[in-house]
Amino acid sequence: MSTTAEIKTAVIGYGFSATTFHLPFILNLPPFRFTAVSTSKGDVVRQQHPGVEVYTQAEKLLTESNADLVIITAPNEAHFALAKLALQQGKHVVLEKPFVTRVEQGEELIALARKQQRVLSVYHNRRWDGDFLTVRKLMDDGRLGTVRYFESHFDRFRPEVRERWRESNVEGGGILFDLGPHLLDQALQLFGPPTAITAQVKALRPHAEVDDFFHLTLHYPERLAVLRSSPFCASPNLRFEVQGTAGSYVKFGLDPQEDRLKAGLLPVTANWAQEAPEQYGQLYTANGTTQVTTETGGYQHYFQQLARAVLFGGKVPVSAEQALYGIRLVLLAQQSSASGQTIKIDSRE
Repeated sequence: MSTTAEIKTAVIGYGFSATTFHLPFILNLPPFRFTAVSTSKGDVVRQQHPGVEVYTQAEKLLTESNADLVIITAPNEAHFALAKLALQQGKHVVLEKPFVTRVEQGEELIALARKQQRVLSVYHNRRWDGDFLTVRKLMDDGRLGTVRYFESHFDRFRPEVRERWRESNVEGGGILFDLGPHLLDQALQLFGPPTAITAQVKALRPHAEVDDFFHLTLHYPERLAVLRSSPFCASPNLRFEVQGTAGSYVKFGLDPQEDRLKAGLLPVTANWAQEAPEQYGQLYTANGTTQVTTETGGYQHYFQQLARAVLFGGKVPVSAEQALYGIRLVLLAQQSSASGQTIKIDSRE
């Protein structure tokens, strides 16, 4: 990659997602240069990032800034309109997950990006979680044999409803749209498209306006994959349980990158994302139990691959087509839960 090339990067939104999952990389990885932001927190931005253009309206940023790349961290219901305008303005686009809230929106954006010859990607950063990479390596190395049962959790202990848009009755609100895309994307990366889905999507907390719990079962010819998120998990968080014909892998706790980024750790060292040994998972086989060193993840790999795609036409780190298939499954999960039935999935989708 040329040391003189740069990607002028604008961010829509200056909340948790932007400041935790995007700016630490944009500010510390060449060839990105943070040039513009749309936010109501202009005074904060000017103090923290002098010289960055501040817009109070996202639409003005898209039509007036000279950014090459726009990262959209706005609420889910705004994703489609903002991404469409950005692409029409000739800008490359990264959308926070979920990609969109309706299938037809995603199809329109994919067609527009192709017409404009611009990168369109979705930030499925959990592909670079160390525990997920460990599961993939154990499978690739044959240490689990043929996986027959896969369980993936993203549980929390949040028994009370918070006042925020993700927990409000808006389009794209609720935990299924928030965390479901992460777990679905990982399962799809490991096993590909399922043949059917059975789902329970519920609002279990008092005064909840939208779903706060999901339990999804993806059906495959030779295995089941169960994906779950609950707001009532006060115990240690089971992250993965993978059962195969040669052994089982059990892993507790979430990947450390989010907590380290929230604490202000900059992703500038080779081992910044390495998990501590006390968090390693266990491999159980007929020969006994083995502690498995967690692979070193790193969300910087997403941005490095993104830069190559923008500058040189390299492979997009997460394609919009892949992200849209995950949205199809989110919507089928809603349908399954509402009907109380298992939904068969057309292999042509």
